[in-house]
Amino acid sequence: MKCRHCHSDLNLSFVDLGSAPPSNAYLTKQTLRAPEKWFPLHVLVCEHCWLVQTEDFARADELFDSDYAYFSGFSSSWLAHSERYVTDMVRRFHLNKQSHVVEVAANDGYLLQYVKARGIPCTGIEPTASTAAAACAKGIPIVEDFFGVRLAKELVAEAKQADLTVANNVLAHVPDINDFLAGFTILLKPHGVATFEFPHLLQMVAENQFDTIYHEHFSYLSLTATQRIFAAIGLTIFDVEQFTTHGGSLRVFAQRSDTGNQPVSDRIGSLLCQEEAVGMCTAAYYAGFQPRAEKVKDDFVSFLIDAKRRGKAVAAYGAAAKGNTLMNFAGIHFDLIRYVVDKNGAKQGKFMPGSRIPIVAPGVLTEKRPDYLIILPWNIADEVREQNSALSAQGTQFVTVVPRMEIT
Repeated sequence: MKCRHCHSDLNLSFVDLGSAPPSNAYLTKQTLRAPEKWFPLHVLVCEHCWLVQTEDFARADELFDSDYAYFSGFSSSWLAHSERYVTDMVRRFHLNKQSHVVEVAANDGYLLQYVKARGIPCTGIEPTASTAAAACAKGIPIVEDFFGVRLAKELVAEAKQADLTVANNVLAHVPDINDFLAGFTILLKPHGVATFEFPHLLQMVAENQFDTIYHEHFSYLSLTATQRIFAAIGLTIFDVEQFTTHGGSLRVFAQRSDTGNQPVSDRIGSLLCQEEAVGMCTAAYYAGFQPRAEKVKDDFVSFLIDAKRRGKAVAAYGAAAKGNTLMNFAGIHFDLIRYVVDKNGAKQGKFMPGSRIPIVAPGVLTEKRPDYLIILPWNIADEVREQNSALSAQGTQFVTVVPRMEIT
């Protein structure tokens, strides 16, 4: 396999999680009777540009189809993060009613609703019909398509160049990272700004977050690799911020290399030095990840088997993609976890891919209170515990698995 960015040969393995179906390919009662399509889940490292990436097996149109069930707007903490972002960007870049904001991967309108509320013209780009429909219902103009050079040119021809582009948790999701980023050099106005948020590879390794690996994530990004890729495409990163969202994320600010006029922040050099200091540009840095992932898997399986032998009821909260990676890597099925609750009505009544565990509404927790509730989306564990504090008072214990088994 060749690197998706620089086309160098890939020989360095980062982690091999076996095989799994796409993490958002939830099953219905009808599709339970049919075979599932499983793909190898192996991640490699480019030793030339240091882009960490999955092997090529699954196509984007198979992963992001019309029934795509991930809706951003169900997390109150993520909504608050998005509203703060809009407030900060409006202030920092002096956005007003003459500006135009474009969000790539607008999902259900979770962020652009705050742009629209300020009277700032905006456009969302979202290829999945299910989430695009939810955004349209909020009155947000949506282009239902995948983003890249072709679509960027079409938008420019329609006089829709952007003062600000937003791309939250999508850079990792694109198979052709070069074409995707080149689209921003076209779509941005001469002095426009593009922001990208994505999980930071540094935190992923430090916190053993192997469950954030799934087929929808084609890339796992450091600032070192990101800066190199952006520069090759014609984008200059001028600032970076670090957040705790999604287990530790970066927000990078970029401008067109030919026309941008934003000063370059010292924070970029500082973070690049931090990445170099831990060895992110060495093969040794990636060598220990596999055994750490396997230890978490082994501890998780041992806990579930012990709970079953003691007659304890175990359920899970959050039918998240990261939970599906964990379940399938560990080989978990209905005999060990009876059900998964989720607030998203689009997932309720369906079944987890691979493990085939039923997904139910949160009310089931009251009807069938478990002894243990496993929080699969550990990045919002505090939010989940707070929302389900009544269960704790009745004796339910909360469990997180990554980066290590913890029972509270």
